[in-house]
Amino acid sequence: MSKTDSFFSPDQYATVAERIELFYSRFPLGRINTELVARADGEITFKALVYRSADDTFAAATGWASEREGDSDINTVACLENTETSAVGRALANLGFTASSKRPSREEIEKAVRIRNSLSFRQRRDDREHLQSQANVTDDVFEILAKAERRGFPAGRAKVLRQRVKEPGLSASRVRKIEGALRTWVRRHEV
Repeated sequence: MSKTDSFFSPDQYATVAERIELFYSRFPLGRINTELVARADGEITFKALVYRSADDTFAAATGWASEREGDSDINTVACLENTETSAVGRALANLGFTASSKRPSREEIEKAVRIRNSLSFRQRRDDREHLQSQANVTDDVFEILAKAERRGFPAGRAKVLRQRVKEPGLSASRVRKIEGALRTWVRRHEV
C-alpha cells in the first residue's frame, strides 16, 4: 500500500495468524517469545523474538510494535493483546513469513488506515473549529460596529468595515485588530 493510497484490500495482506501457521508448518519445533518492553502514559511496546528451534540460543528474527491505548476500537478494548500480535507479525515478516506478496500484515495496514482516518477526522474537526472561531470573532465585530453606529460612527465607514471583515482570507488577528480599534472608539464616545 503506498503512502497515499487510501484503498485497502484485505485480500492482499496476510493476517498474523496466517504467518504463525506458516512458521510452525516450516519449523514445528520453533518458538515465538514476546516481551512487554514498556507500558507508560497510554503507550504499550512489545518485542517479539522468533526461534527456528527449541534449542536456538539466538533469535532468528525480532519484531517491535507500539500502540496507544484508546486510539481505535481494538486498542480501547485489547491494546495489550493487539500490540503483542503486531510485534509477532513484524518478527515473522522479518524472517520472511509474509504469507502474501505484501510485507506488512493486514493488522498493520488496518492500523495505518485507522490512523490516517483519525488524522483526517481531526483535521476536519480543527478546520470546523477554526471556522467557528472565525465566525464568532466576526460576529463580535458586527455587534461592536452596531454599537459604534448608535454612538455616531460614520455609516459609510461602518459599511466598508463590514465588507472588509467578510472578505475571505482575512486573518483572525486582523479581524481582532479591527475589533480592538472599534472597542477603543466606542469607549471614547461613551455618553
